[in-house]
Amino acid sequence: MSQRLSAAFAKGRPALVTFVTAGDPTPDATASILDALVEGGADVIELGMPFTDPMADGPAIQRANLRSFAAGTKTADILAIATAFRARHPEVPLVLMGYANPMTIRGADWFAAECAKAGVDGVICVDIPPEEDRELGPALRAAGISPIRLATPTTDAARLPAVLDGSSGFLYYVSVAGITGQQQAALGSIEEAVSRLKAATDLPVAVGFGVRTPEQAAAIAKVASGVVVGSALVEIVGEHGADAAGPVRDATRALADAVHGARG
Repeated sequence: MSQRLSAAFAKGRPALVTFVTAGDPTPDATASILDALVEGGADVIELGMPFTDPMADGPAIQRANLRSFAAGTKTADILAIATAFRARHPEVPLVLMGYANPMTIRGADWFAAECAKAGVDGVICVDIPPEEDRELGPALRAAGISPIRLATPTTDAARLPAVLDGSSGFLYYVSVAGITGQQQAALGSIEEAVSRLKAATDLPVAVGFGVRTPEQAAAIAKVASGVVVGSALVEIVGEHGADAAGPVRDATRALADAVHGARG
């Protein structure tokens, strides 16, 4: 497991995990947006790999993918963004999040080696289930990169061991049975789920999907190891384009203050 990821969840307070799409609005502009996330207090950064059929993502991230593709973003650009980020921010964990095709089309070993070379700490692949771990997991683990798995409201006790097997970094709890950015789960159901997951694993449990405001983030941070915010930040990028860094920094700071101070 990445030492940077371990450290991010070992600060004695909940962690803020933020998501933006690589290449949105352009590969060059992504650098300033990532810097703004760090300056705003994000503990872990997820960098989305744009994909033509993002089945887990709602309209905000779908639009971000289209903007990224319109700017000509390729896998090589994403790896270059990650490499440059690592040079600027040696201690901040960076996770690539996306779908199987861009990660495996050149071979899992190639992708894992490129991620390691770029300083990537973890990978979330939405559409490779634990039962198909062999497609990517062994290559990532051999390269020292954490395969970060998703658990959902429908992940029952019988399946949870398979989700946890071979997983590291943190467990991402998808709090709604749906797509990103659309609805917010009831806090009671999140508390119950996080309690169940923490009883089954020592991995930090970060909760995402539908978290939009500092108030929502603070409420979840009272029970979870971390809170993931994506669509709300991606919408700011969509609104401000190449000038998004300042607004992203301000929004991240409000979220970070809420998450970090949630347990007061």
